Amino acid sequence: MSKAFASRGDLEPKQVTFSQLSEHAYAYTAEGDPNTGVVVGDESVMVVDAQATPAMARDVIDKIRTVTDKPIRYVTLTHYHAVRVLGASAYGADHVVASQDTYDLITERGEQDYKSEYERFPRLFQDVESIPGLTWPNVVFSGKLTLWMGGLEVQLLQLGRGHTKGDTVVWVPSERVLFSGDLVEYGATPYTGDAYLEDWPATLDNLSALRPTALVPGRGGALTTPEAIRDGIHGTRDFLSKMYGSVKKGRESGKDLNAVYRDAYDALKPDFGHWVIFDHCLPFDVSRAYDEAGGIRDPRIWTAERDAQMWQSLETQ
Repeated sequence: MSKAFASRGDLEPKQVTFSQLSEHAYAYTAEGDPNTGVVVGDESVMVVDAQATPAMARDVIDKIRTVTDKPIRYVTLTHYHAVRVLGASAYGADHVVASQDTYDLITERGEQDYKSEYERFPRLFQDVESIPGLTWPNVVFSGKLTLWMGGLEVQLLQLGRGHTKGDTVVWVPSERVLFSGDLVEYGATPYTGDAYLEDWPATLDNLSALRPTALVPGRGGALTTPEAIRDGIHGTRDFLSKMYGSVKKGRESGKDLNAVYRDAYDALKPDFGHWVIFDHCLPFDVSRAYDEAGGIRDPRIWTAERDAQMWQSLETQ
């Protein structure tokens, strides 16, 4: 009998924390659910990642209103995944900003990703009927974009491929605050179903070179000490290295995907099994790693149908 997606059993609401990181930067975190960043400039506000639905975004807006009444003029998308972008309409922002690569991914696979993610993790899509459709950026850049929010400089940087090909970090250089998106996770299992696993470690090197003093990961608590920041980056790197290394070794030895998945699960469970969404992510992670180790450079599109087929194949008891 095949099991339901592991995430379908994750029904407990999470405790939200809204914390100040610096004079202008805040973190909205929720015990391993997707994080949102907030930058308060002289005259306006930027939201970094929008949550999955407008209904969920309204809670972010409520938290913002406890610290400022300035208008929310920017929503920046660190990447294209539905849980990060589909709540954007709630903010009424003038500008939805993303990398050209992210825009291209929304065009290519945004609709499939929406249906796929909703089927995998329905709790993260509260009041799904409030979503008006795909979120389309109206400001698109490549490599680097500098925005001035009054006198506050905010940089949007593509430091390399990793979680997706369009990953963007948001960097407040004067305060050394970094919003990493899902390039870094903390106590949460990296999702690598759309990743470039051979590129990701070098991207983490580029991220570390900024030397942030506060870092908001894609999931997990805000990191506000040098030790915590090192742990977040190192933990992400360690998981990626061990997972991809296990899969690549198995594929090179001629094992099929099912055997490689069982080996990887056994190898990773002792060190990472306690991380948030481990059982949910690992089948997708190993599937992508198996493809990349076999020379499939660009991730294949996940659809609700492909998800179900993969899960049934790997998780059938």
